[in-house]
Amino acid sequence: MEMPEPDPQILARKARIVSRLREVLPGGVIDADAEVRAYECDALTAYKCPPLAVVLPSSTEEVAAALKVCHEEGVPVVPRGAGTSLAGGALPTADCVILGVARMAEVLESNYPDRYVHVQTGRTNLSVTGAVEADGFFYAPDPSSQLACAIAGNIAMNSGGAHCLKYGVTTNNLLGVTMVLADGTVTRIGGPYMDAGGLDLLGLICGSEGQLGVVTEAWLRILPKPEGARPVLIGFDSSEVAGQCVTNIIKAGVLPVAIEFMDRPCIRATEAFAGAGYPDCEALLIVEVEGSEAEIDAQLALISGIAQELNPVELRQSGSAEESARIWLGRKSAFGAMGQINDYMCLDGTIPVSELPRVLRRIGELSGEYGLEVANVFHAGDGNMHPLILFNANEPGQLALCEQLGAEILKLCVEVGGCLTGEHGVGIEKRDLMEVQYRPADLAAQMDVKDVFDPGWILNPAKVFPLSVSAGRRRAPDRAA
Repeated sequence: MEMPEPDPQILARKARIVSRLREVLPGGVIDADAEVRAYECDALTAYKCPPLAVVLPSSTEEVAAALKVCHEEGVPVVPRGAGTSLAGGALPTADCVILGVARMAEVLESNYPDRYVHVQTGRTNLSVTGAVEADGFFYAPDPSSQLACAIAGNIAMNSGGAHCLKYGVTTNNLLGVTMVLADGTVTRIGGPYMDAGGLDLLGLICGSEGQLGVVTEAWLRILPKPEGARPVLIGFDSSEVAGQCVTNIIKAGVLPVAIEFMDRPCIRATEAFAGAGYPDCEALLIVEVEGSEAEIDAQLALISGIAQELNPVELRQSGSAEESARIWLGRKSAFGAMGQINDYMCLDGTIPVSELPRVLRRIGELSGEYGLEVANVFHAGDGNMHPLILFNANEPGQLALCEQLGAEILKLCVEVGGCLTGEHGVGIEKRDLMEVQYRPADLAAQMDVKDVFDPGWILNPAKVFPLSVSAGRRRAPDRAA
């Protein structure tokens, strides 16, 4: 079948936009069809769309210049960190410009007396700790993709990680940002101090998914390294009992630095992939505590006692750094291991910890009803679940079936008092489920906020808000050029 000829007006408009962007970002613009395909999706690879063009600025000033051009031309802009979003948060539209911050990776200041580091937001999560660990400090949020994910995306999605039970998620470790608004205006919110006066705009920005502005610099809280840390691995003969163990640990008033959960499908895959030496069981927990040796011994003794009451299949305390690394090896390899055996969709619902046994049981029932296997691996301590729905992307209808099952699981999370997302964001994946969690008035209030920051609705289009309720708000701004 012959392809239709490109519309000359569209081609002329693209040429003008690209030309204007090249004027303000020499060497930082990509528009060749073959090259923009590298940006056609993020880690939610089921959906793809090449953008009109890609800009890669290296400073706040260049971000502001690019946004000013796009604002004047009425061009949608999709901010992009490292593209690790599992919710389609950086999925382009055909008429948009991708604004990537990957070239903005500098540490601008490290201040140990006041315990903060000032970075450009293209810097990867793990490399923030890498910049300060020689001086005895670390950056606490540690999403599983921390080797690759950018601070920009962490702020956009309010990312967490295994250690968020004790240290909190990104919003608990973010002190201030430099942000560029849709029209190119540069503003600073918060800064290198604990609490800014006035409205909590920083809390508004963190987790806003690129809807309100592009964050180019961040002041991040850093913490002294703990004296030591040690995990214990606990295996159980059912997921429900493992969930009950988590509930009992939290009820006992213990505050581990992490409680991670894996079920049999995930254990099986990670053993084949990484050979961590996990027990043959239905579910396991990795519980890590930290402090002095005396504190660690006391906490692990209490946790082990709680676990023993539930008749674990295996209880293994680490006795060395090597054993600790081995206990964590499978958990850190889980997503890669699952990707080797199947296509999967990774969900991100959050529930009250007390509901873990009930929710795990119901997920198993739903898995049987839909005929799709579900592997569970997640941050159990704060109830942030990551069910992995396995499917065959090459089989017609399987993706749609997977999405239906995912929607049922996320609705279940809301039903038991939880929410649609803990750290992955809404993006396009959960966009049409927002009406399950929020009333029309709640969604309207959120969209009112976007109207203030981005009146033309050019930032990260078609994300977060259901298209049915946001249609009247999405409009092109008046063009100044």
